[in-house]
Amino acid sequence: MRSTLRTPNASKALAALAAGILAVSLTACGGDDGDTGDSGDTGNDGGAESTVQLPKLDGQKLEVAAVFTGPELDNFQKVLDEFEKRTGASVSFVPTGNNTSTFLGTKIEGGKPPDVAFLPQVGVLHQFAEKGWVKPLGSEAQAQLDKNFSQGWKDLGAYEGKQYGVYAKAANKSLVWYNTASFEAAGITQEPKTWAEFLQTAQTLSDAGSPAVSIGGADGWTLTDWFENVYLSQAGPEKYDQLAKHEIKWTDPSVKEALTTLAELWGKDDLIAGGASGALQTEYPKSITQTFGGDTPAGMVFEGDFVAVTINGDTDAKIGTDAKVFPFPAVGDTSPVVTGGDAAVALKDGEGAQALLTFLASTDAAQIWAAQGGFLSPNKEMDQGSYKDDVTREIAKALLAAGDDFRFDMSDQAPAAFGGTQGVGEWKDLQDFLKSPDDVAGAQKQLETDAAKAYGNG
Repeated sequence: MRSTLRTPNASKALAALAAGILAVSLTACGGDDGDTGDSGDTGNDGGAESTVQLPKLDGQKLEVAAVFTGPELDNFQKVLDEFEKRTGASVSFVPTGNNTSTFLGTKIEGGKPPDVAFLPQVGVLHQFAEKGWVKPLGSEAQAQLDKNFSQGWKDLGAYEGKQYGVYAKAANKSLVWYNTASFEAAGITQEPKTWAEFLQTAQTLSDAGSPAVSIGGADGWTLTDWFENVYLSQAGPEKYDQLAKHEIKWTDPSVKEALTTLAELWGKDDLIAGGASGALQTEYPKSITQTFGGDTPAGMVFEGDFVAVTINGDTDAKIGTDAKVFPFPAVGDTSPVVTGGDAAVALKDGEGAQALLTFLASTDAAQIWAAQGGFLSPNKEMDQGSYKDDVTREIAKALLAAGDDFRFDMSDQAPAAFGGTQGVGEWKDLQDFLKSPDDVAGAQKQLETDAAKAYGNG
């Protein structure tokens, strides 16, 4: 049984969150002095007074597994360094790759699970809990969670009445980042607010000689995010929830409408950096670096707030000047807001694993992580001044303002075999659709076949 978010005022909350993101964009466009909003305040760097008590773990060795790589991993390592400093434990990191559930399942069945793992899919957390692979939160971690997180985020980390996960890292996955130099060269002075305006902006960029939209199609999860944003805005929250639970089929007319809308972009090679073929060979990090670097940078790239990690770490672009952001365009009445996140869970019993979860649920850890950039926390007690720049700070404030009324990433709610595994299920089906966007019916049929098999209710 899947947890259900409380959504009595979802439409108002989503609209407010979209408006908040729009305010971010307007703020970022406001100055011409190159100020990104950096204040020099790096938040809690470990020297500030501790707000959480941790046990002494001298000599203990812990292992943490997550999908994080590159600059994102470097930022997370700052959190682990502080945990080691405070407890005396030694923590090593193991990358899971994109197939997190497969990687961890193999480790668990082999009797060598990491102590703590970050699960990027709610569906995987539920599957692991059902199998008894994850351990319930201890009292100290639960106390930090109760103090610092709203009920909606707690519900996402729970299964059948027990709390397992700490959503230490959240994401707003409804943002379009753009290269200001490309916009200026094409004479674009207004950020698009609707899907029609977005397509026109892309065409204007292309006509001016700039690759319009960069798509990291080699990583199928980015394509699921494209679909979810179009679907939520066009079909609405109720249909979104039904499709997420497979209460309606992927052959539903609402899915046909969303795929047809996506095909308006995906079916035009001249609007995609490298065309569809190039996009299918472009991994997520490259989709960003080829937007904010190189001889012919693309004009726009869609993805979440975490794009800032790669901009900061792998390009010379400055957020707020060279790189700006606007909400995913409204396909229906309002711009969509899709959230995501990574839940930290204990895969082993023991004081060390629980201590790390306690730390990750604290404001101390959140502030250290936030100070690095490219990170959002659903920790409502965290000092918002810890964020590295004004753009991220305002995105975070807008996320918190939505309270418990948000829509979580649809593919992350699905069984991993459908929504969370490279090369199969929804990831593969949408890659095939990007390759052949004129075959809407074929894509729907394959999506429904794979969903029915994974959910077991076809």
